[in-house]
Amino acid sequence: MPELFTKTFHVRWGDMDFNAHMKNTAYLDLAADVRMMYFQAHGFTMREFERLHIGPVIMRDELEYFRELRLLEPVKVTLALAGLSRDASKFRIINEFFRDDGTLAAKVTSTGGWLDLSARKLTAPPEKLADALRNLTRSQSFAELPSSAS
Repeated sequence: MPELFTKTFHVRWGDMDFNAHMKNTAYLDLAADVRMMYFQAHGFTMREFERLHIGPVIMRDELEYFRELRLLEPVKVTLALAGLSRDASKFRIINEFFRDDGTLAAKVTSTGGWLDLSARKLTAPPEKLADALRNLTRSQSFAELPSSAS
């Protein structure tokens, strides 16, 4: 089984809301950053996506809160695969956010696919990119998804 992809950050000033804890959009931004860091680590930089004329598109995000994160606290963000279609055109990924003491602070579940940037429609990704998704650690809730490709 592959090692769980993990990145550690600190809650920044711009991540804060009026109630002095991390705001919802900051969780979504970190989830997107970790997702793109994973693809980059597997050979898919922004330049490679541009060359392929393909990009990830998120169709749904679900955010669950469990504990607060506050200014300058370290936060560990993981990435796991919760669902994938056979052709890898549709995926569901989970980012979990952990406080420094290991307490789960939040979870973002994102469902997405691959946008053909020329045709402006969903498509199956190249096999190497599909393999990068298939090689993600699977969550306990993993399920096969229907294809998004037409």
